[in-house]
Amino acid sequence: MSSTWQAVVQGAVVLLAIFLGVRTGGIGLGLWGAAGTAVLVFAFGADPGSPPIDAFFIIIAVITASAVMQAAGGIDWLVSIASKIIRRNPHRITIVAPLVAFIFTVGAGTSNIFFALIPVIYETAYRNGVRPERPLAASTVTSGLGITASPVSAAMAAFLTLLPKDFSLADILTITIPASIVACIATSLVQYRLGKDLKDDEAFQTRLKAGLVPSPEAADDEHHAALPRTAARSAYVFLAAVVVIVVLGLFDELRPTVTVNDSTGPLSMTTVIELVMFTAALVNLLWNRVPPADVITEPLMGSGLVAAIALFGIAWMADTFIVNNQKAVVDPLADIVKDHPLFLAVALFLVAGLTTSQSAATRTIVPIALASLAPATIAAMWPSLIGVWLFPANGSQIAAVNIDKTGTTRLSKVPIWHSFTIPMLVSWVVVVLVGLLIAALVF
Repeated sequence: MSSTWQAVVQGAVVLLAIFLGVRTGGIGLGLWGAAGTAVLVFAFGADPGSPPIDAFFIIIAVITASAVMQAAGGIDWLVSIASKIIRRNPHRITIVAPLVAFIFTVGAGTSNIFFALIPVIYETAYRNGVRPERPLAASTVTSGLGITASPVSAAMAAFLTLLPKDFSLADILTITIPASIVACIATSLVQYRLGKDLKDDEAFQTRLKAGLVPSPEAADDEHHAALPRTAARSAYVFLAAVVVIVVLGLFDELRPTVTVNDSTGPLSMTTVIELVMFTAALVNLLWNRVPPADVITEPLMGSGLVAAIALFGIAWMADTFIVNNQKAVVDPLADIVKDHPLFLAVALFLVAGLTTSQSAATRTIVPIALASLAPATIAAMWPSLIGVWLFPANGSQIAAVNIDKTGTTRLSKVPIWHSFTIPMLVSWVVVVLVGLLIAALVF
């Protein structure tokens, strides 16, 4: 079998595994990825690629620290702060909510924190006559931007392990944070004008008259839940750990000099993130007297393990495919990216949409781009992972649609056209253009 046909057949196996993984959902994505790797190795005699060990353990470290914080009430405390910010600006919620979703995702390293904000955003918008689709869809999308601007996200873990050592975490954040903030604002401004106001929306008014939607409550029914005294301080410990990671990433000289595999230099940021996050988890565990058994049952721990398994299986399969089809697949793609650099943004966007995993898309596409593009250019287009919202296959999208009783936040019979499509496209275009501008000016 020629190398081209072999690449085509193996590529079909990879795509089928991804398709079946997306349909299965949860850890199914990673398990189908591992099964695809097995088919490539046993059926085609392919050499197994390198499993993403570093990225896997960064996810485990970060999610452990997050779960301990959640068990101590820290996540609820962070959400209460976000709730107050959103409710203080009810009529500007379409502008405020997306920024809050972005900031909290950056700090927590996971967009799972956004789940708790969804009912707050909906209730605040509905009670104030704002079309819920506007802030819900925009916030869902911008929470995804927070992933590529967070120093402790799983996708950042995958990205860091691929880049050359002279391009640091600080360099990435110099590009992705300001570009993402501009994209958040642009997305909000566009979303502010989409759809009719509730008072002018005939479909909503029909649902309201039919009693399918409860009337907005005039009184403020904000629920003041009592948080444990450990809540705030557990969040402070976690956020302090994030600050430590950022500072150590900014200043190499603060990291100890170590020798690994006969190479001497500053301790790698991969190791820094793992050590700092595990230490933060231990501090919170002991200081706040969190029962270790409770941490295992926290929702964040479950979702983190799912993300880790999904990354491991899909990335391993992708690396196996790429390693064994360098000439047939990688080199031609590298030539396209070299001749048409913006194609990298399209590739990242589509692969993220197909895999619904920023980490897996990063591990699949970035190694190809490194053959011909500068790290700064790649970092500028890396937020194209916003393509995870291309298909309505994510929990945040489904939750936002289900909670909106007005029916304004919705899906359609066309899988790629839904309430999240326009804000996703606006965010994508703006974040890449601004990122490329920053990369050109700074690097």
